Amino acid sequence: MKTLIIGANGKIGQRLIDKLVQTGHEVRAMIRSDDQRQALEEMGAEVVLGDLEAEFEPALNNCDALVFTAGSGSKTGADKTILIDMWGAIKTIKACEEAGVKRYIMVSSRDAGDPDHGSPAIRHYNVAKHIADEYLLRSTLDYTILRPGQLTDPAGTGLVQTVRPAQEMQTITRDDVVEAIMICLDEKSTIGKIVELYQGNTPVKDALLAH
Repeated sequence: MKTLIIGANGKIGQRLIDKLVQTGHEVRAMIRSDDQRQALEEMGAEVVLGDLEAEFEPALNNCDALVFTAGSGSKTGADKTILIDMWGAIKTIKACEEAGVKRYIMVSSRDAGDPDHGSPAIRHYNVAKHIADEYLLRSTLDYTILRPGQLTDPAGTGLVQTVRPAQEMQTITRDDVVEAIMICLDEKSTIGKIVELYQGNTPVKDALLAH
């Protein structure tokens, strides 16, 4: 299986590429700028140029799956959130359908299901993710939508829960999100699921398969 990573240069993207290559997966990393190329190639990824705000469709050639973990970032405005997190995601879903790439894993957000009751400060972001998720749900793709809590950088624990805990406990390491993505790529039983992810006490694979 060859997997295209959208958002390859991000914190989750880089971790995911490293782990996938280590476990023998074929990985194609899409980047917007050549100055991001060397580090990803040194990890063992095939690197291609593409831009969600312009042309990216050729990056899908000969791929079997796509992981969308791109984001406009907290330093940009609502305009970029719309163009990347919503419209960019929708464009990749359309492109996968047209290219016959059936497997699609979306890294979404914990409040994408109900933006009105999430954090007011990032409501526009949650609305963008909600619309992208809804488009994916109506697509013909074999999707999994992961909705992690607040992302943190410590080493992964390998232990999660899929039931939302109290507000102060709604965190998860990026390493554990990466492990969840990898399991989704390998396990067909995760197709068609929407899964919230938080630190917990259950091994990641067990939590995903039981959800």
